[in-house]
Amino acid sequence: MKKIIAASVIAVAGIGITTWTSGTEPANANNATAPLSSNIAVATFAGGCFWCTEADFEKLDGVLQAVSGYTGGQKANPSYKEVASGQTTHTEAVQVFYNPDVISYEGLLEYLWRGMNPTDGDGQFVDRGKQYRPAVFYHNAAQKAAVEKSLAELSESNIFGKPMATEISPFKVFYDAEDYHQDYHVKNPLRYSYYRNGSGRDQLLNKVWGDQREHDYTQYKNQASIADVASDKFVKPSEYYLKKKLTPLQYKVTQEDGTERPFDNPYWDEKREGIYVDIISGEPLFSSTDKYKSGTGWPSFTQPIQGVSIIEKEDNSLFMKRVEVRSPVADSHLGHVFTDGPAPTGLRYCINSASLRFIPKEELTDKGYGQYLALFK
Repeated sequence: MKKIIAASVIAVAGIGITTWTSGTEPANANNATAPLSSNIAVATFAGGCFWCTEADFEKLDGVLQAVSGYTGGQKANPSYKEVASGQTTHTEAVQVFYNPDVISYEGLLEYLWRGMNPTDGDGQFVDRGKQYRPAVFYHNAAQKAAVEKSLAELSESNIFGKPMATEISPFKVFYDAEDYHQDYHVKNPLRYSYYRNGSGRDQLLNKVWGDQREHDYTQYKNQASIADVASDKFVKPSEYYLKKKLTPLQYKVTQEDGTERPFDNPYWDEKREGIYVDIISGEPLFSSTDKYKSGTGWPSFTQPIQGVSIIEKEDNSLFMKRVEVRSPVADSHLGHVFTDGPAPTGLRYCINSASLRFIPKEELTDKGYGQYLALFK
């Protein structure tokens, strides 16, 4: 488990972060010590013994941290003894925290297939039982689509010569394994090496994949378009997730209809060309082509970006009658719209920076928003 220094968090489209703990007591899913970074995503995989899966992913470029634990079952706070003996329906798994600017979710899947046996649903290598079953637990619709596509392509290749038996299920909760399991390959290198060599894992995978295991996994690009995220396929993350993922101000503004301080926010004087998307869902909301200097200290726009219908609601709070605006997919509080704006609309969309993420024009294609380049020609 690599050590990551906490930093400020900016939510990115369609990702979810859960948390882990350490200690010899059964894991607690509500103790939040996950690594925080300005651009971080999470994936949850089961590939048999978590010692091996964790060790493999921690070698991969773009992976910030891998954590061993339990998921896929019903029992809360299971212990290793309970899971390993088959007393629960959990499977040993690993949560992988990664930088999507370095490696995509598709790249992680390609790496996973080369590190476990996706055709053995009753265990992995020397470890037998459903507590070692292979599985991918998707965190959102984009991940679900990606793993279904990737596994179908793997099946069609017939490289394993057997039908696929890997579970694909929605992610629910992850319980960290006890501390002595974390970084087992580092803490106990001789025991780990003895176990791994005797498990048959690398012998089988080297036979199946050969030199294809040595591969540039950063070459794979995210296949899910922003249209998949900003649609009815988007599932809003839980309150627990949002409180851990967003900064306190971002949460207060988007979820509690709060307001940030004027002239003390990132985008009120942002002058670069680009678009502004919802901080939670990534759905496009506004363009710099419609932004103007209102003098209010908040980002102001004359209209939403083309093709977007912002939700408007009557707001009678603070002894005033105003019109609140919310994002149509994530239902985030954005700000308010007033009728004192300039031509051509006469409107002023007064928006909180905390509700937004800015995508510069130069990054639109790489971030999946290439269709909006036409706004700047």
